[in-house]
Amino acid sequence: MLANICRQTRLAGRQMQRTAVRSSHGRVQVVTRAIAVGQKLPEGKFKYFDGEGQMRDVTTDELCKGKKVVLFAVPGAFTPTCSLKHVPGFVDKADEFKTKGVDTIACVSVNDAFVMAAWGKDLKAGDKVLMLADGNGQFTKALGVELDLVDKGLGLRSRRYSMYVEDGMVKVLHLEEGGAFTVSSAEDMLASLP
Repeated sequence: MLANICRQTRLAGRQMQRTAVRSSHGRVQVVTRAIAVGQKLPEGKFKYFDGEGQMRDVTTDELCKGKKVVLFAVPGAFTPTCSLKHVPGFVDKADEFKTKGVDTIACVSVNDAFVMAAWGKDLKAGDKVLMLADGNGQFTKALGVELDLVDKGLGLRSRRYSMYVEDGMVKVLHLEEGGAFTVSSAEDMLASLP
């Protein structure tokens, strides 16, 4: 069984290395390496509310095909760092991203679409930042960026990151350790764009 877990597998349309690790309790855990620059985004499906208040679905292919996209993730809606710094930075710098040729700026969180819509309204994201719900964390898992916040009562969430994607390929990636906020700001991403 362990050998089977360790083999190369196809996950969400791209190759990811899975490694089996025995915990101190003897339980086998599967650790998936995070996405890296040069890889294609995995297939994902998000929910969001459009400008008319209708819930919609969008896939990574629909979001990114033939486009330049800045995608960033936060551990949770309405949390302090996410609400005071991370999302507002991208809202404030949206016009600068557009002048650099970015078609879409999108925020992903392992929250439901209702929470993401309310949070976007609270932060005045408007049409500047698309607020995407990865409700079950499937996209987050496929990226290999899960953040275990069970001990804080928040369940499984996403590590904080920002990435620049061209036609579905990751060109720039700023991946934080845990929920830190040191390299994934709007300013950091603007400075890294070609």
